[in-house]
Amino acid sequence: MAMKSREIRLKNRPVGLPKPGDFEVGTVDLPDPGPGQALVRNLWMSVDPYMRGRMIDRPSYVPPFQIGEALTGGAVGQVVKSNDPSLAEGDLVESFFGWREGFIAPAAMLTKLPKLNAPPQAFLGVLGMPGMTAYGGLLRIGEPKAGDTVFVSGAAGAVGSLVVQIAKIKGCNVIATAGSDEKVAWVKSLGADHVVNYKTCGNLLAALAQGAPKGVNVYFDNVGGDHLEAALELMALKGRIVLCGGISVYNAETPAPGPRNYLNIVGKNLRMEGFVVSTFENMREPFLKDMSDWIGAGKIKWEETVKDGVENAPQAFVDLFTGANTGKMLVKLA
Repeated sequence: MAMKSREIRLKNRPVGLPKPGDFEVGTVDLPDPGPGQALVRNLWMSVDPYMRGRMIDRPSYVPPFQIGEALTGGAVGQVVKSNDPSLAEGDLVESFFGWREGFIAPAAMLTKLPKLNAPPQAFLGVLGMPGMTAYGGLLRIGEPKAGDTVFVSGAAGAVGSLVVQIAKIKGCNVIATAGSDEKVAWVKSLGADHVVNYKTCGNLLAALAQGAPKGVNVYFDNVGGDHLEAALELMALKGRIVLCGGISVYNAETPAPGPRNYLNIVGKNLRMEGFVVSTFENMREPFLKDMSDWIGAGKIKWEETVKDGVENAPQAFVDLFTGANTGKMLVKLA
């Protein structure tokens, strides 16, 4: 008997802030897997801000989502049936077939989870794409040195919270921003030396400057907009700016203006570099070793915001842009 799977499809291309009505739930029947394939029931799926860009019909590093088709994203599932010797029933696997309760895929497109001392959903967060984003972006592009001041925007999110902790492990002074007093308190508990509530601080530049009297050596940008402008003002000579994301402008209906003080890049001899996480694929082994060692030593903490049921995935996605999550946003499917 075929297994039924509900999936989330893009109904409309969002204009401005996405709405739950921009998505719809569909149901498909999943037959037995063919040669070299496996049938997987998803346990957890990831919800990530970068997906907003894929809802716009434009060329990018990954193709846009198509109207009427199921969305895709990171997921962890369990093999129900396998027709490939590399996978057995019950194996836990990571895939890019999220936003659905189950799927059939070639075994070659599935990654068996390594046996580390962490729950399965951690491979969608601290041990997954957000963790690799923080690790690779900070260490390879930011190149922090002991004693540097590192500024992290959006520091209560899945990526930003890990950047804060890795920077502290590397001996840095860390300043950060977050969007509520509760989030500020949490980021401070991660070791950040100076944390600003950007919604209530008044003058963002002045509030940040209090924690960086000698300037900022590394800025890890998750927000863009006024945060990037403030960072450009605070950067020390030969500082490094890591462009990870710009959640403040993802839903802009017209192009956001660039920072007015961009010429500081020239005058301060700054390096600014953007990236996508696949850039760091050759760092996977040291990333997993370092992160698992740090977790074991109690040096890394993380939070999860969890919604239950695939039907609530659209609301979970919308909540990313209203600050409703602390740490990693996940949907529990089974």
